[in-house]
Amino acid sequence: MADWQIITGGVTAARGYKAAGITAGLKASGLPDLALIVSDVEAIAAGVFTTSQVKAACVDYCRQVLQGKHSARAILCNAGQANAATGEQGIKDAQECADLLGQELGINPESILLASTGVIGQRIKMDILRGGIPKVVAELSETGSDAAAGAIVTTDLITKSIALETIIHDRPVRIGGIAKGSGMIHPNMATMLAFVTCDAAVSSTLWQQMLTRAADRSFNSITVDGDTSTNDCLIALANGQSRTPAITEMGAEAQNLEAMLTYVCQHLAKAIARDGEGATCLIEVQVSGAQDELSARQIAKTIAGSSLVKAAIFGHDPNWGRIAAAAGRAGVRFEQENLSVKLGDILLFETGQPLPFDKAAASAYLKAAANGQYLQSDTVLISVGVGNGHGTGQAWGCDLSYDYVKINAEYTT
Repeated sequence: MADWQIITGGVTAARGYKAAGITAGLKASGLPDLALIVSDVEAIAAGVFTTSQVKAACVDYCRQVLQGKHSARAILCNAGQANAATGEQGIKDAQECADLLGQELGINPESILLASTGVIGQRIKMDILRGGIPKVVAELSETGSDAAAGAIVTTDLITKSIALETIIHDRPVRIGGIAKGSGMIHPNMATMLAFVTCDAAVSSTLWQQMLTRAADRSFNSITVDGDTSTNDCLIALANGQSRTPAITEMGAEAQNLEAMLTYVCQHLAKAIARDGEGATCLIEVQVSGAQDELSARQIAKTIAGSSLVKAAIFGHDPNWGRIAAAAGRAGVRFEQENLSVKLGDILLFETGQPLPFDKAAASAYLKAAANGQYLQSDTVLISVGVGNGHGTGQAWGCDLSYDYVKINAEYTT
């Protein structure tokens, strides 16, 4: 049983954080497009970023900041322009964003981390952003998480937010997070952004290790379309304002905190997959019997990312052969006679042999998931066994619909 409870508040649930989201005018739609998260004090900072060789200026900026120091006070995120593949001027624009916000907040620009999302190749509209920074700072609030969550989205249909609370040394400790992402989702760290706040005191080394492991079990285990973005980033702050003793090494308290961090990241990751462009359902793939967790996750992510599997699920076609084929090409060794495949509670394939099953019932299961969009019943569960090993892993994705092509065929036109 979890040693925490879900609470409200998102990134402002943790003590010592404020957030805001405004419409600065960066988006042609007139929707909110500038978000800010600020810690009252310098916070330990950790980050996981896209591995793409084509990176946004904000990614290079954040990496440089975190290499020099492992702390930060603020995260500024603009939506509308990705500021990726924008050359030297894009780098200058990113630095100006930090400088302007630092002046407005009265803090060192090196304590500011940046994120951007939008169309690749477009610079930030700096004339608009210059006027937006004082406005977003003026809106900072201890209840501003929802506004910030709404200001970082692009093609998302819903905002993504969560917060948890536990007790450490008789004091409440909280972790909250917000995220955006709907298309260009196949993180390899991943257009996804996620920001996490925590009020525990944690050593910088341990916090980075926790975040890296949490990312592997969440954001690095989701896929919508197989495309990794130029802007993917996951940033986590821990400011110590819970006034609990510092956690500096693994133990019961560190394990509980990491479990909370992983849960927050998995919740946000699944929300991104569920909100995949044009999607009608969430796909959860559970793999067991592998040699280790990494192998199991690799098989699960290959199945979740298969265009043929995704298309079959959209068409309510229980074509287990596509699932078996995806498992077989995952690059993980296993014996075919040990392979089993289940769809929900329906066993389709076992010990390397196809089984008779009620195709109409299996199709109805897939159809029911599509009709339960954004509810718990919207999940298609695929369970795959590959042997007797102790390795288990999960991955999440979504079905591939006609609307995905329509959305992306017309993205800039």
